[in-house]
Order: sequence, then structure tokens, then C-alpha cells
Amino acid sequence: MVLLASCLTLLALGTWGPTLAQPEHYHAFADQRSLFGVPNMMDVLSNLAFAGFGVFGAWRIWLLPQGAFSPAQRSLAGLFFFGLVATALCSGWYHLQPQDNGLAIDRYGMTLAFAGLLGFAGATQVSDRAGQWLALTVLVCGAWSIWSWSTTLNVLPWAVLQFGGIALMLGLGCLQPRADALPVAWIAVILAYAMAKSLELFDMPLYQLTGELISGHTLKHIVASCAALPVLQSTFRARRPLESSAPAAAASAVRNR
Repeated sequence: MVLLASCLTLLALGTWGPTLAQPEHYHAFADQRSLFGVPNMMDVLSNLAFAGFGVFGAWRIWLLPQGAFSPAQRSLAGLFFFGLVATALCSGWYHLQPQDNGLAIDRYGMTLAFAGLLGFAGATQVSDRAGQWLALTVLVCGAWSIWSWSTTLNVLPWAVLQFGGIALMLGLGCLQPRADALPVAWIAVILAYAMAKSLELFDMPLYQLTGELISGHTLKHIVASCAALPVLQSTFRARRPLESSAPAAAASAVRNR
């Protein structure tokens, strides 16, 4: 009930909250160097970090035995890693020629990853059903927020989706994880995201501080991709199959009623 109330509150804020305009010079990134014929090369190339973690994570999920965690959790973790690959492709394409149309595509890729991550958090901390509904809510609201911004230039719904989602993840991370779920350090995920957003704010100062070697936005891509590390780490600590743990299976059945 608390999770549902929180989602409804965020939806109301995004729908009826005050109009928020996107910064006028949003697309004016610090590092605009073209290398080897590729414009904005560093901001484009740094998206390979998302692709690398996405492919490796999907491979790890595929390797885990079927009983390591529930099918719902497997699907949500898979959606997260697939979303990372989509983010790499969409963000890389956007940074070739930064403009509003490309930014919309970039945000669609991010929505996939965010839906998988937040849904996986809900599944590991509350129940499979809660995680599935949370992922679906993020997918629908993410698409709506991007469409709304494209037509009204009001970026508030997208901001609520991002920062409200992180607040939800923080709350979920403070709960005791389910006995039959992968043990993910959700607080570490949030810290990586917070650090990435901070680097984004200091795009130009960091570019100047490093002697125009690397910008804050380039570092943002690399650090944001590291949010996948706690999820990946959990796959190496997967417990024995659920079938061999009767108490865990019983607890899971009670949670999903």
C-alpha cells in the first residue's frame, strides 16, 4: 500500500505540478571535439560503458540456473541489462548531433533501463508482482513524460520520473530483502546515480580542470554505467536454487498472495 501511495503521489506531482522548462543551453556540452570524423567523440564513445555492462549482465543472467531466482526477477533483471544496451545506442546517437528529437530517443532508452532496475528493486524487496507492476508503471509513465515534454516543453514529468524513482529505490533499499532474491546493494546503485548527476552539473568546470581532457558529461556516462555493478555483483552471490530451500519458497508464496 505504501508503494502504491508513493507512485500515485509522484504521478499527481508530474501531472499537476508546476511547469518546468528545460535549461536553454541543455545541448551545449563542454566537449565538442570531433575525432576520427565522429562529432562529440568522447560523449559518444563513453556510452560503450553502458553497452559493456548491459551485454555482460545479460550473459550473467542467462548463465544462472533457472532456480537461482524467480522468473519475474530474471525478466526484470534482463530488462535492465537490455535497457543499458538500448541506452548506449540511443545516447550515442543523440550525442552525434545533440537536439531535442535525439534527446527524446535518448530518454526512451533510459526508460527501459530504469523500468528494469526499479522493477527489479521492487521484486527483490517486496514481491514479484509489485516489481512487475512497478516496471510497467515506469514504462508507461516514462513514455508519457517524454511525449508530454515533446509537445509542451514541460520537463517536470520526466524530472519526477527520474528523481521520484530514485526516492522510491532509496525507500525500497532500506527494506529487508526477500530470502529468495538476489542480494543487491541498492544504496550503492543510488550513490552511483547521484555521483553521475553531480558530474553532469559540472560538465564545463571539469573539462577545464582536466585541461580539456575529459568533461563532466563524459564522466557521467561512465559513472552512471557503474550503477550496474551492484546488480552484477549479486549474480556472483546467487544462492542455491529455490527448490532446495523450502522456507524461502514458502516465504515467497506468502508475499505474492
